[in-house]
Amino acid sequence: MADALEGVLAGREPALLPLPGGDPRQSALLQTALRAGEEIDDDVALVVSTSGTTGTPKGAMLTAAALIASASATHDRLGGPGTWLLALPAYHIAGLQVVIRSVLAGTTPVELPLTGGFDTAALPTAVAAMGSGRRYTSLVAAQLAKALLDPAATEALAALDAVLLGGGPAPQPVLEGAGAAGISVVRTYGSSETAGGCVYDGIPLAGVRVRLDQGRIVLGGATLAKGYRNVPQDDPFAEPGWFRTDDAGEFDETGALRVVGRIDEAISTGGLTILPQPVEAVLITHPAVADCAVFGLPDDRLGQRVVAAVVVSGSAAPSLAELREHVARSLDATAAPRELHVVDELPRRGIGKLDRRALVARFST
Repeated sequence: MADALEGVLAGREPALLPLPGGDPRQSALLQTALRAGEEIDDDVALVVSTSGTTGTPKGAMLTAAALIASASATHDRLGGPGTWLLALPAYHIAGLQVVIRSVLAGTTPVELPLTGGFDTAALPTAVAAMGSGRRYTSLVAAQLAKALLDPAATEALAALDAVLLGGGPAPQPVLEGAGAAGISVVRTYGSSETAGGCVYDGIPLAGVRVRLDQGRIVLGGATLAKGYRNVPQDDPFAEPGWFRTDDAGEFDETGALRVVGRIDEAISTGGLTILPQPVEAVLITHPAVADCAVFGLPDDRLGQRVVAAVVVSGSAAPSLAELREHVARSLDATAAPRELHVVDELPRRGIGKLDRRALVARFST
């Protein structure tokens, strides 16, 4: 993988379509959907599959310049090049960027085996193999949460100079646990369309532009893809130099960006609009909730009703009345769930993103 990426970054090789090697069926589907082998612009280095919430592969076309700008800006923000631990699949943009940063730094990433899932027991050995100098990795929240349950894995992550955390919002208890353990977490925001994370701890990387359009986050700058391989009808790249995300955000008093939630996941209930993520942020602080997801289901009276699926912490499940009261202490009572489902685990897709569509399908019947 590193040799192939080095070739496309240098302009010596044609564009690559990274594929999940362990999933022949999905690989074949992506090759067909994204027209592998057909003509593409000369400056495109990678086509990274991205379906968002539609399920249809669009394929972000990333140039070598955008990929290099992202990797270089990351090293500048973190304090210089170093050795990376690859703990994410290399066909996702977060994993690809670990390899690209390594190529540009002239280092070899240490790869954590992922065939059987994220194995925290392998972390101490992998971190030790990284040697001396600056050391980094990139994780998603579910991986960090799992590592915090393993003292040796926690100690290994604390030895790194930075742990980039992306793939969606991280529960506050996970962030607090990492901080207490001395793990240097850097929260990242971005997507395949921006060559990976482009806003770190609310501050854009060098060369990245951020603006809000009626609360919607719009991104631009040096790391931006040149568009989609399969252009959707409502093209988020329609405005030259900008990418309209489906995320709602705001700037805090320091000017840092705060992602509030996804606009396309908003729940319309009783004439009001509720974003799931702020409700989840409150629910996760309840002592009986280990993990949670909020989504909307059709309701004859309200249009949609707010529904919560929770993974229980401990032996006693919280009641709906308990959770409604807990949420109403921090948010408008309209945001409090009107239906509760206790689940063993939440469905996820890709590198750990919550799959709300699966929950809607499961509990709509």
